[in-house]
Amino acid sequence: MKQFIITTVFALLLLSCTNTVKKEDKTASTNEANNPKDHFGIVIHGGAGTILKKNMSDSLETAYEEKLAEAIKTGHAILEKGGTSLEAVTATINILEDSPLFNAGKGAVFTHDETNELDASIMDGKTLNAGAVAGVTRVKNPINLAKLVMTNSNHVMLAGKGAEVFAEDQGVKLVDPQYFYTEKRFNSLQRLKKRKQAELDTNTKTALLAEDPFIKDSKFGTVGCVALDKDGNLAAGTSTGGMTDKRWNRIGDAPIIGAGTYANNATCAVSSTGWGEYFIRAMVAHDISALMEYKGLSLQDAAELVIQKKVPDLGGDGGIVAIDNKGNIAMEFNTAGMYRAHMNANGELNIGIYME
Repeated sequence: MKQFIITTVFALLLLSCTNTVKKEDKTASTNEANNPKDHFGIVIHGGAGTILKKNMSDSLETAYEEKLAEAIKTGHAILEKGGTSLEAVTATINILEDSPLFNAGKGAVFTHDETNELDASIMDGKTLNAGAVAGVTRVKNPINLAKLVMTNSNHVMLAGKGAEVFAEDQGVKLVDPQYFYTEKRFNSLQRLKKRKQAELDTNTKTALLAEDPFIKDSKFGTVGCVALDKDGNLAAGTSTGGMTDKRWNRIGDAPIIGAGTYANNATCAVSSTGWGEYFIRAMVAHDISALMEYKGLSLQDAAELVIQKKVPDLGGDGGIVAIDNKGNIAMEFNTAGMYRAHMNANGELNIGIYME
C-alpha cells in the first residue's frame, strides 16, 4: 500500500511538471506571435485638402496612385529585409520629394517672391533623437539633410543659409534653385496672387478654383511617412515646400518636432499635413502620442480626437498618418481627401485619395 501511494504521488508530480512545461511553451509561442517582426508596417501621406474626384482627371489620379505605390513599396522592401524604420522613412520620402506631383522637393510650391523654401524633419522613436531643416533653397532632398542634422550634429533644427553650409560640410550635393521650378506650381502662384488682389464675386472665385485644382489648398501638400521595423523601432518623417504665396520666410509645422513630426517607441509615430499654424498651436503629432501615453487611448481614438475635434475647434484642418508600436495604423483627416497609402507585414497595399 505504501509503495502504491509513493508511486501515485510520483506520477502526479511528473504530470504536474509536464503540464508546466507545456504551458511555458504555449506562452513562448504567444510571445512570438506578438513579436514586432510579425507586425512591421509603413504608412505615407502626400497631403490633405479639397481633393475631389470631380476635379481629378483619370490620368492624374493614376499618376498619384502609381507614385504613392512606388514610394511605399520602396520603404516596405527595406523593412521586409530587416532595415530600420529610419532608413525606410528616408527612402520613401525621397521618392515623393523627387516627384513634381507633391509639395515637397521637386514639386515645392512658390513663395510670394517666386522662390522655393523647403522644410523637413525626422525623428527616431527609439532614442527620441530628431533633426530638422527649415527654409532651405538648394537642398534636393531636405529629409536627408534633416537626418544628418539628427545624426551628425548636436542640434535639432537648422535653417536657411546655415543649414546649407552644414549640408556642404556634410558632403550633401546642392542644386541650383531652378531645379525646383515646375510650370504648374508657378502658374498656381500667379493665379493665387490674382485671386488675392482682385475683388471677386462668389461665381468668379468658384470658376477660378475649378480651373486650377493645384491652388485649391495653398496650405497643403506636405508629404510624410511613418514606419515600424522588425526590431520594434518607430520613426517618422515629414517634408514640404510650405504654403503657396508665403512671405517673410514663413515656416509651418512640418519641421517642428511635436507638431508635424513625432515618434516614440512607447506609443506611436506621426506625420502631419495641413494648416501648419494650427498644427503648431495644437502640437498635433505629440498630442496624439501623449493621449496614448497618459490617457491610455488607442492610436485611432487619439488621432480622431485631435484631428476631428481639437484642430477644427481651433479653426484648422488637415490630417495625419500614424503607426503604433504594435503595428496598428491611423490615417485620419478632416478634409475632403488625403493622398495616403499603407502596407503591412503581409505586403498588403492599400491606397486612398478621397474621403471613403
